[in-house]
Amino acid sequence: MSELSRRRLLQVSAAAGAGLLLAACDVGGGSDTGAGSGAAGTGEGHITALFMKQAGYSEDDIRAMTAEFQRKYPKITVEPSFVAYEALHDKIVAAAPAGTFDVVLIDVIWPAEFGSKRIVTDVTDQFPASWKSDMLGGALATAAYQNRYFGVPWILDTKYLFYNTDMLTRAGVEPASLSTWDGVLTAAETLRAKKVVEHPLIWSWKQAEALVCDYTQLVGAFGGKFLSDDGKSIAFNTGGGLQALEFMKRTLDRKITNPNSVESLEEDVRKIFSDGQAAMALNWTYMFNAANDPQQSKVAGKVGVAATPSGSASAPGVNGSMALSVSAGSKNQKAAWTYISYITSAEVQNKYAKSSLPCWTKSYDDPAVASTLPQVVPVAKKQLADLIARPQVPRYNEISQLLQAELQNALLNRKPPKKALDDAAEQARTLLS
Repeated sequence: MSELSRRRLLQVSAAAGAGLLLAACDVGGGSDTGAGSGAAGTGEGHITALFMKQAGYSEDDIRAMTAEFQRKYPKITVEPSFVAYEALHDKIVAAAPAGTFDVVLIDVIWPAEFGSKRIVTDVTDQFPASWKSDMLGGALATAAYQNRYFGVPWILDTKYLFYNTDMLTRAGVEPASLSTWDGVLTAAETLRAKKVVEHPLIWSWKQAEALVCDYTQLVGAFGGKFLSDDGKSIAFNTGGGLQALEFMKRTLDRKITNPNSVESLEEDVRKIFSDGQAAMALNWTYMFNAANDPQQSKVAGKVGVAATPSGSASAPGVNGSMALSVSAGSKNQKAAWTYISYITSAEVQNKYAKSSLPCWTKSYDDPAVASTLPQVVPVAKKQLADLIARPQVPRYNEISQLLQAELQNALLNRKPPKKALDDAAEQARTLLS
């Protein structure tokens, strides 16, 4: 299954069910963030690990890593389990009180919820100091919350700007001009004026988590923030947050964005781009190989990739990564940490780089890693060092859902951008306490 599947937020009903469970009990039973009812254990014996079925490393990859680990650490046996991404969050929550899993795979949007509810263990004190300098900066933030670490980055991803090289050539547009969002707008206007393609841009702006991901990337580009520096107040309705939404709306008004964007998810974007109906698109890493596959794409061999463009500020990519965490209820946390440390190591990640690019800076200078995706790796090395996170708040799911609704209200002309964001901010404030 494609990389996009794990980006989709759980449906409202699933999130509500998880919220009820979390409200009903404080898993760890105490007050210290990240503390739990588990135990260090002997560092040997049997442990269980929960992964997802799709995206990043395959089941075969994970089973092979695990077999290699067990050969190196014969006194530890690992039992891996796999569920769809859509079931992963609730599976972790439901299993937490009993400590069913020792190791769990968590999404970048969950550390605040899982850390504050003590579903996963605070591993800050176990984090080697060297990791903080050896890992890509964007990767390091994947499992961080309130300056503490609740896991180790493992599956690393962000959205890149993909473009049709043939269309750009026909329009006389240089790929280098796509380094800024102003340059992208100018290129899109040129492509449309020269009738190369009717709607040069396609986005994943359906009312779903995909919309928040695209918005996040633009918020960063225009220097905006979701929250104040102290994390206690909403900030996305002013400055760069407002400029980002105004930019999105402007591309629709100028007809350079495909109007179907407001009904599209990432896979829809991939299909439209691959069918030759768009010249530029923002999407996850998986699209490069998919759009270059002649069996599923009409533009194979004509796909270029660039780092996300800059706005008035910088050019961060949205953090779409995942981490491996020690369950707070695990009775064998030492063994769990040994396993996590092994399969997140540069040696193991480099070996399986074709499935997911490593979190380690030096890995990108390894010829074996570079050869897996020669066009993408140099871009990824730059992009993955600078990522912007969606707001790290315990009630993120609820905030995301109301933000999705108000972003769509603006994109569909139901409200002016400022009014839509002000309404979202007013609702979100009640969820920060």
